[in-house]
Amino acid sequence: MLKAAGLTLAGALVLGSGAAGWAYWHLNSNIRSVDIDSALGDDRPARSVTTPTPAGPASPSAAASPVPTEALNILVLGSDSRSGTENQELGGGSSSGARSDTAMVVHIDAGRTTATVVSIPRDTLVTRPSCPLASGGSTAVAYGAMFNSAYSVGGPVCAVKTVESITDVRMDHYIEIDFAGFAKLVDALGGVTVTTDKDIDDDDSHLHLKAGTHHLDGKQALALARTRHGIGDGSDLGRIGLQQKLVKALLEQIASTDLLTDPARLYEVADAVTGSLTTDTGLDSLGELSDLGASVKDLSADDVRTVMMPVVTAPSDANRVVAREPAASELWESLR
Repeated sequence: MLKAAGLTLAGALVLGSGAAGWAYWHLNSNIRSVDIDSALGDDRPARSVTTPTPAGPASPSAAASPVPTEALNILVLGSDSRSGTENQELGGGSSSGARSDTAMVVHIDAGRTTATVVSIPRDTLVTRPSCPLASGGSTAVAYGAMFNSAYSVGGPVCAVKTVESITDVRMDHYIEIDFAGFAKLVDALGGVTVTTDKDIDDDDSHLHLKAGTHHLDGKQALALARTRHGIGDGSDLGRIGLQQKLVKALLEQIASTDLLTDPARLYEVADAVTGSLTTDTGLDSLGELSDLGASVKDLSADDVRTVMMPVVTAPSDANRVVAREPAASELWESLR
């Protein structure tokens, strides 16, 4: 997703000077944003401090537009809207509103050549902190709350605050991906190839696959991201493994697709990316997304490590999990 985002500016510019102005305006206006820094203020973990590398000789152009290289932590949420005809056709449930069904902390190491993606199970019981509300006031502290309830009660701001409270890691950026837009992105890329280890038979997500390698279209890929009842014990933990496969598959598909030689397709990808994103205000323009994409252009699927926050069954509820200590704290410490 980060690499695809980096293609958006190019998507506007390769269409020719006549169309470029409209395309740039359209793609830029697609992006929705939330001012998380203002909402949370200073009551947050400290930003990581990166010691600058002594600068060597550089060309004038390089000096004018340096590519960022410091480490980054980005909270990436998959929001699953279940309302509306389009989402119903894509396998959504019957409930209204949007839910945070997928949560990943993406840690990009200094130098931007390796990354770790940590999935947080939605069924994890946490202490949800008091969160400011856009309408004024704040939510109450909640003990033993499901992790994904933070998004439900307080949106992106509460999701970020909850992640920072349980990890003590500052989230430098926030990216929310609408699942319906995710399906459009996969289709724009020509699908993704995923290998499943076991048969998947899930009537809820409408996904039925035999074990093996499959080239999935957007609707099938979205069903794979949603499926949980047709694999393993039906819990969220099995679904996380499939979602991590999708992350790798997307990176591989982006790397294998020469979008810069196909302006129409590139624009389709750029439109799907920007149309599915909600970001913090530090990433809410094509220029900022392009800088991020350019900084991770050398990041391949093999350079990305996918893990899940260590958890154990919650003593209070066999259908929920809690962080397994000290392993969880040690994992978060490695990302600071």
